[in-house]
Amino acid sequence: MAVFYDEIPESLFEWIKKQRMFWVATAPLSAQGHINLSPKGGDNCFHVVNSKQVYYQDLTGSGIETISHIRENGRITVMFNAFEGPPRILRLFGIGTVYEYGTPEYHTLIPAETRQPGSRAAIVIDLFQVSTSCGFAVPLYNFVTHRTQLHRLVGLRESVDRDNAILLRDNPSSHPDNVPQNSLRGYWLRKNMKSLDGLPGLLTAPDAITHVVPQHNFDKNTPRPMLQVVRGSKEMSDTVVRGHEKALALGFCLGVITVTAFTQILRQVDLN
Repeated sequence: MAVFYDEIPESLFEWIKKQRMFWVATAPLSAQGHINLSPKGGDNCFHVVNSKQVYYQDLTGSGIETISHIRENGRITVMFNAFEGPPRILRLFGIGTVYEYGTPEYHTLIPAETRQPGSRAAIVIDLFQVSTSCGFAVPLYNFVTHRTQLHRLVGLRESVDRDNAILLRDNPSSHPDNVPQNSLRGYWLRKNMKSLDGLPGLLTAPDAITHVVPQHNFDKNTPRPMLQVVRGSKEMSDTVVRGHEKALALGFCLGVITVTAFTQILRQVDLN
C-alpha cells in the first residue's frame, strides 16, 4: 500500500544515503515527446539537504534529456528501490533546477574534492510530495562494486581540456573555438546541446570549461572492478561428459531389451 507525505520522513534520511543507485524520470510538455527514465549511480552523488530539498551530481552521458526537460517545465521524479533488507520503493516528486558546471551554485554544491569526472550539472529538486510503497516484487540483489568506465573515459577527456586551457593561457592568440574533438568540451558540444525533441540542453558549461579548469576526486590508479565469471573446471567438464556417456549407454541397453522383448512377443503371437 502506498503512503504519501508532504516531505521526506526523517527516518528515511539514512536509508536514502545507503542506496547505491536511483532512477530519474522526466518528460517534455509535448504529447509526442520522449519520456525519459535514467538510472544513476556512483558514490556521494545524491544528497538530502533537508526534508523538502535534495540534489544530485549529474554526470556526462550520451543524452541530455533530464536537463532539457527540467529547463522546459521543471517536473521530475526520483525513485529508489531496496535491493537488500526489507522491501521498499521511495518516490520523490518535485520541481528541479539546473546549475551547470561553471556556475557559482554548482561549485558551492559540488566542490572539486567531491566532483566526479564528467560532472556537468547539479540538479536541485524542491519536493512537493513523497511516497513509499511495498516493493514486494523487486528482487533481492547483492552489490558488487561501482563501475569505473565512465570515470576513466571522461577523465581522459578532461585532461585534454586542461591541456587546452594551458595552451589558451600561454598563447592568447589561439582561438578558443578550436575545440579538440577528444575533449570533454568537444563531446558536450556534439552530444549535449539538444534533447531528442530539440529542446535546449547545456547552455553555459561548454564555454565555462575553457575558463574553469576541470578538477575531480577520482584516482586514475583505482583498480578496475573485475567480475568473477564462474566457469566449470576440467574435472567438472569430464564429469558431465562421463554422465552423458553413461546416459547414452543406459538408453542403448534399455532399447535393446525393449526390442528383444517385443520380438519375442511377436513370435509367440505367430506360433499361436
